[in-house]
Amino acid sequence: MTNYYQAPADKIFNEVKREAIKIWETYDNTYGYVTEKVEKVNSLKNIKDNLMFIVGMFDLPNQIRLSGNLSSEARKEISDRLISVKYDDYYNVFKYKE
Repeated sequence: MTNYYQAPADKIFNEVKREAIKIWETYDNTYGYVTEKVEKVNSLKNIKDNLMFIVGMFDLPNQIRLSGNLSSEARKEISDRLISVKYDDYYNVFKYKE
């Protein structure tokens, strides 16, 4: 069983990182907000729960956007981690459906 604090394969981590940055870059950077978020994401290494830290940086509407941009494999990895901590299924927008 996947544990929330378990790092995923590098392929998954890099996909989530790349797609998260794409979302951040759609926002206004007038006050350096986007730069701050992108630098934070770029600084993260694939250890412990950093995958979930990236996901947690987003509100629910942006988690939905992120989910829609990810492969089914990446969505499953995130969903499994949310399930491992008994996250409410209603808010699990990464829920994997076979």
